[in-house]
Amino acid sequence: MKSLAELAAIRDRMKDKVSIREGSGNIRVVVGMATCGIAAGARPVLSAFVEEVAKEGLSDKVTVTQTGCIGICQYEPVVEIFEDGKDKVTYVKMTADKAKRVVAEHLKGGKPVEEYAIGNK
Repeated sequence: MKSLAELAAIRDRMKDKVSIREGSGNIRVVVGMATCGIAAGARPVLSAFVEEVAKEGLSDKVTVTQTGCIGICQYEPVVEIFEDGKDKVTYVKMTADKAKRVVAEHLKGGKPVEEYAIGNK
């Protein structure tokens, strides 16, 4: 970094991603990031959700956060989606590619991806 202007440019580029992680949308995406989740690949899943939510222009209604152990380690990476007035949806064995599909079909389209979900059939 060579100048204050470069630092300001970096801040501006990252502002959307940070607001997604701290937002107050009515849909919350929670990624399990305990050691079991991280070891199973949760970090790229979290990044994919943040990037796709920003790319699809959903940051005003979707907040992406992380949590510790969700308690079903054998199914990691685990992602829970909470929506106002709807039942929680728990996605298991997630990947970055699956996260992109969940953003497109569930968060944007309103229809959960049943083949990735567990416990809500």
